[in-house]
Amino acid sequence: MTFDLAKIIRPKIYNLEPYRCARDDFKDGILLDANENPYGPTQPGLKESGLNRYPDPHQIEFKTAMAEFRNGENHDYKGLPHPLAAENLCLGVGSDESIDAIIRACCVPAKEKILVLPPTYSMYSVCAHVNDIEVVECPLITDDNSFQANTDEVIRTVQRDPSIKLVFITSPGNPTGAKVETSRIEKILQNWDRGMVVVDEAYIDFCGGSTAPLVTKYPNLCVLQTLSKSFGLAGIRLGITFASKEMARVLNSMKAPYNISSLTSEYALNAIRPDNLKIMKQRANENEMEQNRLVKELTSLPNVHKEPVGGLDTNFILLKVGSGDGDNDLAKKLYYKLATESGVVVRYRGSELGCTGCLRITVGTKEENDTLVKEFAKLLSQLTSN
Repeated sequence: MTFDLAKIIRPKIYNLEPYRCARDDFKDGILLDANENPYGPTQPGLKESGLNRYPDPHQIEFKTAMAEFRNGENHDYKGLPHPLAAENLCLGVGSDESIDAIIRACCVPAKEKILVLPPTYSMYSVCAHVNDIEVVECPLITDDNSFQANTDEVIRTVQRDPSIKLVFITSPGNPTGAKVETSRIEKILQNWDRGMVVVDEAYIDFCGGSTAPLVTKYPNLCVLQTLSKSFGLAGIRLGITFASKEMARVLNSMKAPYNISSLTSEYALNAIRPDNLKIMKQRANENEMEQNRLVKELTSLPNVHKEPVGGLDTNFILLKVGSGDGDNDLAKKLYYKLATESGVVVRYRGSELGCTGCLRITVGTKEENDTLVKEFAKLLSQLTSN
């Protein structure tokens, strides 16, 4: 199988030259090249902040540090052609910008398609529809509660339909909480060369085993990550795409030249310093302990199914309420009462495939979880005793 990226990317995008400015060549001196305000910000106290200057358009320092972080975790993938480097990364304003960019790069509007594996993250379909791209569905395996990719069916679907250019796999899944087995992802990569497989790893640090290093082996793989979840930086909006150097070049050519702000860059760099990485991992461990406690306490309640739906590879749990296969009416009422009477906001997910009667609950702090358990038990009892 021979993969040719030039046949996947839309020609005018593949041949794009990235935006260049004088600052690419000269960063010091009297800077009169970019029409910036030389007096600094108008707000008192910000004069020395440097915020009157455009941010670094390339973010090489962060990209290098992030690549080294993922290389250092690479215990499962031996014998790869080479380690990740800064040239394998493209940054976006959250993963949503990255999703949109990959769709625009690969799919011709009104002609080509993406494939998604429901239940999954809804922004893949939103971005596709915005770009006039059709969405094909190949559901995850739900009957055994594994929520794994139906690998053979995915391969059959993309081989039958050459207009499918992208396969989006969320791993660990949202709302399923289950990490998709790497062997399944590799099987798709090895049996399809007419498009790209995009693995969205927003929650990967809660379970480990990122597929990011595999982009050096499979040119038809992109891996999306974010600082929003395990790093606790949802407010800075930083998404990361790992890809082959050729694909990363395309994405970096497409992006707005200054899409990552100076403030975002500063927080991102601090987040991946060794002492802060240690804190991130400690908090991921704390999340796992609290997650296990929530599962134990909430599944022991009457009218809650005794096993979570999906997996526990993220910072949330998916619980089913009601008898039989679950009760959406009960789940909706419980969701509403938790928010309006108890001030505890969870997420109703009963309309998703395989998730009838389900609520998705983010793992909070110990104190927040104590309140959740107390209010959940009280309101569920009230609703089921009437």
